[in-house]
Amino acid sequence: MPHEAHPHSPAILWFRRDLRLADNPALEKALSTGAPVICLYIREPNDPHAGASGAAQAWWLHHSLVALDAELRARGNRLLLLTGDPRHLIEWLTAKTGAQAVFWNRRYDGQGRQTHTEIKAELRKAGIRAESCSGFLMHDPAVLQTKQGKRYAVYTPFWKAFSASYEPPSPIAAPKSIPAAGQEIESESLKDWHLLPTKPDWAKGFADLWQPGQAGAHKCLAEFIANQLQDYGDQRDFPATPATSRLSPHLAFGEISPHALWRATIGSKSPAGDIERFRKEIVWREFAWHVYFHNPDMADTNLDRRFDRFGWKHAPKKLEAWQRGMTGYPIVDAGMRELWHSGTMHNRVRMIVASFLIKDLLIDWREGERWFRDTLLDADRASNAFNWQWVAGCGADASPFFRIFNPIRQGETFDSKGAYVRRFCPELTDLPDHYIHKPFEAPREVLEEAGVTLGKTYPHTIVDHAEARDAALAAFRATRQDREDD
Repeated sequence: MPHEAHPHSPAILWFRRDLRLADNPALEKALSTGAPVICLYIREPNDPHAGASGAAQAWWLHHSLVALDAELRARGNRLLLLTGDPRHLIEWLTAKTGAQAVFWNRRYDGQGRQTHTEIKAELRKAGIRAESCSGFLMHDPAVLQTKQGKRYAVYTPFWKAFSASYEPPSPIAAPKSIPAAGQEIESESLKDWHLLPTKPDWAKGFADLWQPGQAGAHKCLAEFIANQLQDYGDQRDFPATPATSRLSPHLAFGEISPHALWRATIGSKSPAGDIERFRKEIVWREFAWHVYFHNPDMADTNLDRRFDRFGWKHAPKKLEAWQRGMTGYPIVDAGMRELWHSGTMHNRVRMIVASFLIKDLLIDWREGERWFRDTLLDADRASNAFNWQWVAGCGADASPFFRIFNPIRQGETFDSKGAYVRRFCPELTDLPDHYIHKPFEAPREVLEEAGVTLGKTYPHTIVDHAEARDAALAAFRATRQDREDD
């Protein structure tokens, strides 16, 4: 039986990947005790899965915490900031405040699960009520199983099983007030956490593009449902078209629940096909976490162990050219520059640039995963690793390795007028549409008229795609042959 809290003893609400007040089951539990609430966020330097995944997310986390604190203050509370090991800090805080209950929403990565399991055991041993809730995913990865009692390894059966049984829970409204505890615990200063870039301030343009926090998340969702959902299935693959939801950074920090996304599609006048396409994207994230839950080393280890012997190349100059958007292939370069300037990249282009790194350059997918983790605002631990392995062909239900994107054809198919390329590679603006995705094929007079000098104003290609494709397929065949020779 849980320990009953004294009416004057505070309850601790520990925020993790759930920086919101609406649809927050841990907050609802804390308020249901009738006790004053200590709202806590812990910076965990020794846990790479907590907080920000990289520099871009550090910027987002700073502003998300500012927004959360403002929402709490508007309700008579505040956000307590502490740094350290949560196992020690929560023990210290309960002793100092006399708190008799601690609530939080679960994380599903290995270290997060271990931490909350240990904390829960220690609190309960001390007679303190400790409860973790489900607030980050729509399903519990440990519960959803095949008919044979195994985890899902293929997306389509996962989608069918999930969609057949899922019913979004009733929404939990953000409370109008959150009673604060009387004890004044000194909070650390967010400025002292140094989450924002200084010199150079590479994130200076982010504020014009994004609104971190719960309010920004719900505004983003409302705009998407009203304006983009109705054409989502047809338009989502075209990077120059504002057809995607832009909700992924908000989801990554739990500023909005995935339940809220699903509920928002119910009753929509958009075509059923568009609604299902969007729901499948939400569930793709769930599938990534399902696989990650059962493979906690997924960011470092090939799920298909055949790829452990793959002949990756050490090519730091080519890796840097890819990172800077200087490969000589416009659709690739536009995507990498969009990432640097905005902290995001269109989903179709993510697949193109990933295929280029892995299969044109033969650079280990883990290099790309690390770069995305540092530069993406939506760098979700599971989705990032899962999707890189998917492109590489070594993941769960992955695209086959021999599916090698042609960057010219991809550009011509999904950015036929070159609007996306011209936005992020302005040095190519005056090239005719016919050459916008292949300036290296343009006649000299066309380049001169457009003011393009290959090797000076725009780089030569760092690899020949046709030759690279042959080399990639040969490397894959050699890997398979090595396995057969064992």
